[in-house]
Amino acid sequence: MKIIYKEGTDEIIEKKSRFIGQIFSIKDEEDAAAKVAQIKKQYWDARHNCYAYCLGDESQIQKFSDDGEPQGTAGKPILDIITSSQVRNCLIVVTRYFGGTLLGTGGLIRAYQAAAKKGLEACEIVDAIEGVRVLIDTDYNNMGKIQYICAESDIPIEDIIYEEKVHMKLLVPQDFYVQFVHKITDAFSGQIEPIKENEQKYSKTTDGNVILF
Repeated sequence: MKIIYKEGTDEIIEKKSRFIGQIFSIKDEEDAAAKVAQIKKQYWDARHNCYAYCLGDESQIQKFSDDGEPQGTAGKPILDIITSSQVRNCLIVVTRYFGGTLLGTGGLIRAYQAAAKKGLEACEIVDAIEGVRVLIDTDYNNMGKIQYICAESDIPIEDIIYEEKVHMKLLVPQDFYVQFVHKITDAFSGQIEPIKENEQKYSKTTDGNVILF
């Protein structure tokens, strides 16, 4: 599963028709409707503002619109781009300014899909990780070694609270959790025991940020 970290837009020209692909991260159907309305207002003079979106971890909610284009030539092809990219909670709107030349059914499908792809390429898309939030309480002397193990294993440190002891909150991929616990236990001869708090999906971005969702 992938999610959009930074939204993007790009465009193509096909036989003088301009196709603008705009990609949005959405929270729910109301959010999607509001963004579509915003685009239609912004590009009020365009011939068509076609769109598609997917919501849910398994893309349970899907919707698309041809917005006046021949049925099946715009909305569904855009939706196919979203589902094949495995991006979730994603809205793509492709705005078309007509160039005076009819493209035909196949030409329209190719153009709308190409614009959707170009828009996605302009985004930053990150992988969603099925993770576990892990708590570790330790003495100050051990903190550096734990940080080293986390860095070595690519484990994000969500938070550190400095009190009489150091309270560390980590995010560990589910499929690495058991191995990570053994790693910490072995490194400190069983004196430190990581505690599983809850499951937590997260993503790591190229600029080093961690997003929770």
